[in-house]
Amino acid sequence: MSLHVKLRYILKVVSAAAWVVVLPVAYAYTWQNPPGFAKTIKSWFGIDSKSPALFILALVIYLSPNMLAAVLFLFPFIRRLLEGSNYRIVMLIMWWSQPRLYVGRAMHESAFSLFKYTVFWILLIITKLAFSYYIEIKPLVGPTKDVMQIKITNYQWHEFFPRARNNIGVVIVLWAPIILVYFMDTQIWYAIFSTMFGGVYGAFRRLGEIRTLGMLRSRFDSLPGAFNARLIPLDKDEHKKKGLKASLSRRFPKIHSNKGKEAARFAQLWNEIITSFREEDLINNREMDLLLVPYWADRSLETIQWPPFLLASKIPIALDMAKDSNGKDQELKKKIEEDYYTSCAVSECYSSFKSIINFMVEGKQEKKVIDFIFSEVEKHIFFEVDKHKERGDVTEYRISALPSLYEHFVKLMKCLLDNKQEDRDQVVIFFQDMLEVVTRDIMMEDNISSLLDSIHGNSGHEGMTPLDQQYQLFASSGAIKFPIEPMTEAWKEKINRLYLLLTEKESAMDVPSNLEARRRISYFSNSLYMDMPPAPKVRNMLSFSVLTPYYTEEVLFSLQDLEEENEDGVSILFYLQKIFPDEWSNFLQRVKCDSEALIGSEELQEELRLWASYRGQTLTRTVRGMMYYRKALELQAFLDMAGDDDLMQGYKAIELNAEDQKKGERSLWAQCQAVADMKFTYVVSCQQYGIQKRSADPRAHQRAQDILRLMTVYSSLRVAYIDEVEEASKDRTKKIQKVYYSALVKAALPKSSGSLEPGQNLDQVIYKIKLPGPAILGEGKPENQNHAIIFTRGEGLQTIDMNQDNYMEEALKMRNLLQEFLKKHGGVRYPTILGLREHIFTGSVSSLAWFMSNQETSFVTIGQRLLANPLKVRFHYGHPDVFDRLFHLSRGGVSKASKVINLSEDIFAGFNSTLREGNVTHHEYIQVGKGRDVGLNQISMFEAKIANGNGEQTLSRDIYRLGHRFDFFRMLSCYFTTVGFYFSTLVTVLTVYVFLYGRLYLVLSGLEEGLSNERAFRNNKPLQVALASQSFVQIGFLMALPMLMEIGLERGFRTALSEFLLMQLQLAPVFFTFSLGTKTHYYGRTLLHGGAKYRATGRGFVVFHAKFAENYRLYSRSHFVKGIELMILLVVYEIFGQPYRSAVAYVLITVSMWFMVGTWLFAPFLFNPSGFEWQKIVDDWTDWNKWISNRGGIGVSPEKSWESWWEEEQEHLRHSGIRGIIAEILLALRFFIYQYGLVYHLSITKHTQSFLVYGISWLVIFVMLSVLKTISVGRRQFSANFQLVFRLFKGLIFLTFVSILVILIALPHMTVQDIIVCILAFMPTGWGLLLIAQALKPIVHRTGFWGSIRTLARGYEIMMGLLLFTPVAFLAWFPFVSEFQTRMLFNQAFSRGLQISRILGGHKKDRSSRHKD
Repeated sequence: MSLHVKLRYILKVVSAAAWVVVLPVAYAYTWQNPPGFAKTIKSWFGIDSKSPALFILALVIYLSPNMLAAVLFLFPFIRRLLEGSNYRIVMLIMWWSQPRLYVGRAMHESAFSLFKYTVFWILLIITKLAFSYYIEIKPLVGPTKDVMQIKITNYQWHEFFPRARNNIGVVIVLWAPIILVYFMDTQIWYAIFSTMFGGVYGAFRRLGEIRTLGMLRSRFDSLPGAFNARLIPLDKDEHKKKGLKASLSRRFPKIHSNKGKEAARFAQLWNEIITSFREEDLINNREMDLLLVPYWADRSLETIQWPPFLLASKIPIALDMAKDSNGKDQELKKKIEEDYYTSCAVSECYSSFKSIINFMVEGKQEKKVIDFIFSEVEKHIFFEVDKHKERGDVTEYRISALPSLYEHFVKLMKCLLDNKQEDRDQVVIFFQDMLEVVTRDIMMEDNISSLLDSIHGNSGHEGMTPLDQQYQLFASSGAIKFPIEPMTEAWKEKINRLYLLLTEKESAMDVPSNLEARRRISYFSNSLYMDMPPAPKVRNMLSFSVLTPYYTEEVLFSLQDLEEENEDGVSILFYLQKIFPDEWSNFLQRVKCDSEALIGSEELQEELRLWASYRGQTLTRTVRGMMYYRKALELQAFLDMAGDDDLMQGYKAIELNAEDQKKGERSLWAQCQAVADMKFTYVVSCQQYGIQKRSADPRAHQRAQDILRLMTVYSSLRVAYIDEVEEASKDRTKKIQKVYYSALVKAALPKSSGSLEPGQNLDQVIYKIKLPGPAILGEGKPENQNHAIIFTRGEGLQTIDMNQDNYMEEALKMRNLLQEFLKKHGGVRYPTILGLREHIFTGSVSSLAWFMSNQETSFVTIGQRLLANPLKVRFHYGHPDVFDRLFHLSRGGVSKASKVINLSEDIFAGFNSTLREGNVTHHEYIQVGKGRDVGLNQISMFEAKIANGNGEQTLSRDIYRLGHRFDFFRMLSCYFTTVGFYFSTLVTVLTVYVFLYGRLYLVLSGLEEGLSNERAFRNNKPLQVALASQSFVQIGFLMALPMLMEIGLERGFRTALSEFLLMQLQLAPVFFTFSLGTKTHYYGRTLLHGGAKYRATGRGFVVFHAKFAENYRLYSRSHFVKGIELMILLVVYEIFGQPYRSAVAYVLITVSMWFMVGTWLFAPFLFNPSGFEWQKIVDDWTDWNKWISNRGGIGVSPEKSWESWWEEEQEHLRHSGIRGIIAEILLALRFFIYQYGLVYHLSITKHTQSFLVYGISWLVIFVMLSVLKTISVGRRQFSANFQLVFRLFKGLIFLTFVSILVILIALPHMTVQDIIVCILAFMPTGWGLLLIAQALKPIVHRTGFWGSIRTLARGYEIMMGLLLFTPVAFLAWFPFVSEFQTRMLFNQAFSRGLQISRILGGHKKDRSSRHKD
């Protein structure tokens, strides 16, 4: 501590002491007739007059800092100026009020932001206080007064304070749960208010305006305008509309013509998105054709060419209407014009028909005929081609004959698609047939005669000779152009599209059919109507990098991984085929083969590996997603730089001609690639890459090869890694030492084309920086990021985890997002972190994955939306936020990596940014995919890690500084959205403990029976309300409310309600109650002892059966022990409070607690796949017996031996301080209450309350422990040499125990209830002794009792295991239980076509049948 800090503290103490003197003295002078003390003070100073002004003056001076703080609170810009000033006088003033630190200065927001979050918290606090006062506190005041007046003298145990007044113990028991709930339920009110405010904010941000394909269709006509307004840079003469009106009504100009740049730009962007869907196998070829718009714009068309899925079946329907028109052509025209897309389809087909015919017909006479027919048609039939031309009447033609013309033209289209020379004669016939239909069936007689006149020029030929016989039109060699040479891509696309429009008779209402494709296309379309900055040109946009840390996770699934079966006979590939059946069929269609043919080709095997890896949480999936950024930038650069001709030819044209264009250095394609590389960099920090390359382990080496393959496929991908090299020292000793380098590599071509190994010499070092020592000193992931961040470049840095994904359509909005860095949000400071929303893509695997997905989705949407605005306390909660790279590089980087304390490294980046005058915003018009854990064990380990991290945050100086430097209301926001949530969770469980131990005290002491006649005590409404509040938190109410609101906003409230009900049927409250125990245990343990550690969850998606021993290891301390403790409390409360309490009251008060007990004890088995299959139960029991019997020791893992696991479970106590040890011992003392209270309720001790009874009970315990110790020592000392004597000794002890039991039953009439009470009394005491012994392990070790403690602990573990295993084994007898569990676990997958019965059983049958064959 520096001198000026010490001086400040000394002066503050002196000032406080001075005010202790001044204020009483000044107050004494306000009295005219002062009492004794005031008179004494006045006599000391020798003045005896009344002077109230002196006290008022002193009070004003004393309160002046508070008044100044209130003024500064109302005018935050003044506070910002003062805290950020470097003037000495200002620094002196601020020195008194805050430490002179660089961090934590000038963090105050604008006055408007201050007003918003202040109003939010004032409304919340008023509501909370009113509810608590009128519902919880006020109704309990009267009963408390009544209880305090009752005199109770009849106690049922030895009362230490029998003369205590006012029943103070009862009052404490009554009020303790209420007080805890009073401080906890603010979190409930925050959940309610955040749901309401977040929903309103989301509605104003236009979320959910397009949430179905029907909504997309209804607004598709404005979508091209939205594309051009949002994704294309504005021209200089265009200005963006601003203001409230612009944000409330988002209207974009509609594009009606196919000739302008707008339609061409829309086509390129839209088609790239649809193509990415096909490459990802979300849609099949037919759906892609229906969704694409032409790449090559047909300038001859007057109307914009919509995707065929909007126009599908419109032409056949229009033809049916024409066939049935019966001459009512005006009515036909009206019907066609009623549907906009029908009129567009008819217009486009006519224009394309005309264009194709004109292109193919080359003969002069034929051209005259064709031109005349088209001119006549356009004079008489109204199409939406040119509304300004006058049209005639449609009744002159027989429109009902159009189906005949349609049939001939469709046949012609087929020939054009094949484009074969042998079909030429057939094409001629089709032309002649079409001409005949037009002239004879559709046109009237006078039209035919005028046509003949125009052809012959009145040359005197026979007038009525059939035209085709007279001249044989289209038959000559040069009359028509067929086959078409060259067959360009534009021509193919035109013919394909027209054929599709003509022949597609089914409605495409379900296109695309894949749920993920629907979600993505709906969200993307909706996001274009949300508020976002205008897109700059790619050359002018901010450059950015993406950084992904990678350790040793899966890069690319090998064939062995895909085909290897688990214990249920299910391989990853088989599992994926059933989870994604539509995407599997799309994949087979794309590679043009069936399942059997995949194995024979190496190229197809690589495609199969990629297909599976893109559906797992692999590095390959992440890299593909992030490289969409580069692809998007290339496309956008093309749209920025392309001329009119290039734009009309399309982006696909320059892609197809890429090889030719590469020859020219300044070609458009080369420029697009160069600009994209200038603006985007992707670095994957593969920490172990150097070690993996040199590893002898085939699996590790294969990972290195797969990373190398990624660099080869994506040429702009860079890999950073830590290279460990042994080098000779430069001094005289030449000692070999290990040197560390931070290296960056890229893919390079092999040195020789004849290299045998394709992966040899394919990486090339770009940079190599020598490090002073090992790079990984703290937590692995942040250190991995920190060493690689120097290789990134640009103004922005997006941090992406290895289990994330990206989408082509979202990558198109990245340059819009980066413009947010140039806007002042709130009018105070520029953003330093741009927060993005995430889509959890693992929600369809199981019900647990669905619960987790909904929970995460609500947090990353409505939760973070509210944190950013209005609360202004959004931090960095993990990827995929975009950092201001230059800001954070100069302020410590994007990750804090100190061991243990920075376990949750992500949020500390947000703390760091906020403390250094940064600004964190949240944007919902762009999203990134993210995978989450899907099994209960994985989820629990993840939540344990987060709870540990929050425990460390609670103890960190970052939270301390934020709490001190925020104003009061912003501090509330920070608390309740970070560590306060976990503290409230802890208080929720603590409320149950306080209530039950309070009831235990009342029941065992006899106080409850004495107060049973008091009506207010029996019907305690405030207590019921308090316990109901606890139940709301317990069953996931805090999670469910935001979840409901967000699903309602984005997918409709009917969907939200149905999903909520379905979640209840799938036992979501069980999951949330179980998660409550996980959070409470690990958060509380971290607060007491520290020692947070990273828990690798694994990111596999094949759901497997976890063995009983594995579940026991994971949940024994966090759930099972606590669940059994609560169960004993409830049983004791039920046994001894029954005679004077109604069963209904007991159920109402304890139902949520029994639910918690059942959940904590049996949820791991309920959510365990195949958890109730008898054969699995038998195997689990064998495995558990083996595990609990094995001895531990050095090198024996906790998975192999109970002893090793038991020692590991106490590891946190080794590093705990003296306060943690004392707290552990004090908490363990609660287990002695059972024994103290219950021994007085035995039938043999009912008539005495002497303390001697309690003493004798301890004597019994010590005798039992001595016997156990004697047997343990005898087994080691005598079992070998004196085996018979030792057996006789054990038999004697057993007979003695039986004899004592018989005597107690016979003489003092000990009952079965007494035996149960003894068990309930002594078992918790033994557990409490175990806990105290573990806390004092060094002392117990020195006394030589540690072996006995271990033996006693093993006995307790065996009993707990039996208690848990017996109900599970009993239920496994009934087959329907296993079937119900399967339906409950995998119901979501069932709704998407997954047949779990086939996964768990059918595949084995298929395999066995193949073996028989």
